[in-house]
Amino acid sequence: MLIITCPYCGPRPEIEFSHGGEAHIARPLNPAALNADQWTDFLYLRTNTKGVHAERWRHLHGCARFFNALRDTTTDKILTTYRTGAPRPDLEGLTP
Repeated sequence: MLIITCPYCGPRPEIEFSHGGEAHIARPLNPAALNADQWTDFLYLRTNTKGVHAERWRHLHGCARFFNALRDTTTDKILTTYRTGAPRPDLEGLTP
């Protein structure tokens, strides 16, 4: 079983968490000003990185908070987790 470290609660089993998609996505300031193609791009187009990817997670069966994680998509290993709003950690020193 995968153990995920919630930055608020500590290490917990993966069944307590819900994946929330890609992290650090710039939300449009005025969604009503977007045309249909721009809105579609915002809603559906995401990077599909092979390697280290920043993701949002929610500790659904714990504190219920969202947080971010850097996960290597080739190994499914979570390299680090960090609070929402914090900058993405530097990859130096993190090994996949």
